[in-house]
Amino acid sequence: MTQPLKHAEIKSEHRATEYLANERTFLAWIRTSLAIISLGFVVAKFSLWLRELAAGIDPRIHTYHPGFSMPIGVTMMAVGGVITLLAAWRYHAVNRAIERGVFSADRGLIVLLTVVVTLLCVAMIAYLLLTATNT
Repeated sequence: MTQPLKHAEIKSEHRATEYLANERTFLAWIRTSLAIISLGFVVAKFSLWLRELAAGIDPRIHTYHPGFSMPIGVTMMAVGGVITLLAAWRYHAVNRAIERGVFSADRGLIVLLTVVVTLLCVAMIAYLLLTATNT
């Protein structure tokens, strides 16, 4: 049986500290989303780079199979963008809670992000395994 969410009271003398902690958390979310977006871009461009490299080595080489790197990379970039939006939403929600002097944890958002990042990880592992056996 799950415990009900408890609200923590924030004393007015500690609110400045809480605001700054919320801002640091927001910036950590943004760094994470930028890392996911950047990695997604690299993954999406990887198959294109390989085709260009092969054509530069021998122009007679034709690669027709685009692979999964483009859809996985674009998905990662989209997830990074969604994380940015969630970060802004969460930042404002926490700020409102701090202003009210009451705060509670949002476990649902943590579970959602954990599942999404885990699915991206599984997709990347599957992609690596599939491409390693086909070469």
